[in-house]
Amino acid sequence: MFKRIDKLQIDLPELNEPDPESAGVVQELLGGRFGEMSTLNNYMFQSFNFRSKKKLRPFYELIASITAEEFGHVELVANTINLCLDGSVGNGSTNPDHAPLKEVQGIGNKFNFLLGGQNALPTDSSGKPWTGDNVFSSGNLVNDLLHNFYLECGARIHKMRVYQMTENETARELIGYLLVRGSVHAVAYARALEEVTGVNMTKLLPVPDLDNSKFDHAHKYEAMGVHRKLYRFSDDDYQLLNRIWSGPTPIGPPGELEVVDGTPEGGKIPDLDPVPEEYAPGFDEEQFRELSKRLQYEAGL
Repeated sequence: MFKRIDKLQIDLPELNEPDPESAGVVQELLGGRFGEMSTLNNYMFQSFNFRSKKKLRPFYELIASITAEEFGHVELVANTINLCLDGSVGNGSTNPDHAPLKEVQGIGNKFNFLLGGQNALPTDSSGKPWTGDNVFSSGNLVNDLLHNFYLECGARIHKMRVYQMTENETARELIGYLLVRGSVHAVAYARALEEVTGVNMTKLLPVPDLDNSKFDHAHKYEAMGVHRKLYRFSDDDYQLLNRIWSGPTPIGPPGELEVVDGTPEGGKIPDLDPVPEEYAPGFDEEQFRELSKRLQYEAGL
């Protein structure tokens, strides 16, 4: 079972002005082949399908714990896209004859406005829907771990490229964090493969380069030791992760690898205003007040 917490994994800075172009490229990190939808679903199905869970417990726990973190990454990327899109179109008119969404014509990825209400979608940067064809779950432990290592390496390259496509502070805060956490996952799968096969997979880690020091928005997370932490994302379970995740860190500032109980401290989830031009969420102020009365709670109106 999954336990949900009403927080993002980190705080995201809010924008001074909308940036739909940056939202468009960050979509690749959500619904692209190497996006967070792919890492989530690959690890999720591998954990569901894992055989000999008792005999191979540390490896099952590794994939299961990273699965839980990837749920939060999907949520984090989606909220970044939403913040970048917020306020990007609309002239304040609720009269459709005033063409309040006319600005969408000049935006590259129109699906966020046509299929969504000015929000994130499970698509890549071209609007192509994410597909289950991106899931690899062979049932063979070494094969799956090798694929996961490759997937994290591919995801890192995409994050590095998107980082260089935008100067948006919200997008870069997201990517700085994901670069650090993705490095953790790449190292974790490399160490798991080494345990299973005896092959030193860390020698492959320069492909791609795992040095985060060149990315300003990754500095603070490494200074906090985020590059050394593997979270259990559980109150009581998954106690054998330290059989794989232990010893000195091979990347970032020196220190010992650490399994952390529970979850990251987290940050607030943005509460975005209605977009009447998009009929989202589809209520006017009076309807909000009436609904609040019916539910008998104060909605901050």
